[in-house]
Amino acid sequence: MGFTVHVRPSGHEFTVDAHETILDAALRHGLSLPYGCRGGACGACKSRLITGEVDYGMPQPAALSNAEIAQGYALMCQSRPLSDVTVEVSEISDAKHIRVKKLPCRVTRLEHLSPDVTRVYLKLPAGERLQFLAGQYIDFLLRDGRRRSFSIANAPHDDECIELHIKRIEGGRFTDDTFAVLKEKAMLRLEGPFGNFYLREDSPHPIIFVAGGTGFAPIKAILEHAFAEGITRPMHFYWGARSRRDLYLDALPCAWAEQCRHFRYTPVLSEPLPEDDWRSAQGYVTDAVLYDHPALNAFDVYASGPPVLVQAAHRDFIARGLLPENFYADPFEFAHDAAPEGAARDTP
Repeated sequence: MGFTVHVRPSGHEFTVDAHETILDAALRHGLSLPYGCRGGACGACKSRLITGEVDYGMPQPAALSNAEIAQGYALMCQSRPLSDVTVEVSEISDAKHIRVKKLPCRVTRLEHLSPDVTRVYLKLPAGERLQFLAGQYIDFLLRDGRRRSFSIANAPHDDECIELHIKRIEGGRFTDDTFAVLKEKAMLRLEGPFGNFYLREDSPHPIIFVAGGTGFAPIKAILEHAFAEGITRPMHFYWGARSRRDLYLDALPCAWAEQCRHFRYTPVLSEPLPEDDWRSAQGYVTDAVLYDHPALNAFDVYASGPPVLVQAAHRDFIARGLLPENFYADPFEFAHDAAPEGAARDTP
């Protein structure tokens, strides 16, 4: 039998299962409590225990002294409730509250999802976790000083590994290495998280998500976070690609649409192959949005992928009534050697 955690001042509540820490349960429910290592060493998740009792087991966490326990402080990443509890903690609501880190990482798994897209799983050192908001990205720090940016494709509650979707760019130095050279157990160095492409949870508006190609990665993270948190605002996801094989994880949004009444999925192909036997929407993905939604003044829109897609969405959607402040974008700018650091996806 689990216990209930009440969070002040937000008013959120969630249940903690047996043998589960308060932080683990909060992340499982989609809440963004502050944390760093998740191992009891850094103290970033230290919060005030207002009512109730918790247990740490043995030994006592290094980041919490007896004096702090006497003053009512607790470590969310190590404490397991012995009763219903109330904690005082400032939940993370925007990117400025998240600490940017530089960390080594190891490639634990490579999964080829299509002829030109690979899913890469990265593991951080023991005792380290990267806190991020769903939709943000990380930079790889290359040995010659260049950077390459990739969106995080997993939600924060599922942070055991960092998931990336990397598209091969013909002649791209980093992605050519990813497809031809990069192996499991390879070591890399990253910095992050960065970016302001994340869900505005205090908005009451229904949401339209638009992705082109691997622009699906940050939207996947945002949607998985929204499902975990129990957000029930209507959500409609449009994924644009050339042919069926470019919808490299098509079964996933199809499953979401079957499981969630408030979620819809529309795949759109611009150049379907004869063998695709395509019977769904064709053409530009932005046109598919406009066909279904002639007026956009009541929506929030999140668009990610090639800059030409994001620019077209911004122009055409605002012309149909979308408020500029309700448009959020993550354009996948491709780098050149002279490009500013931090803005690069890859270099031909």
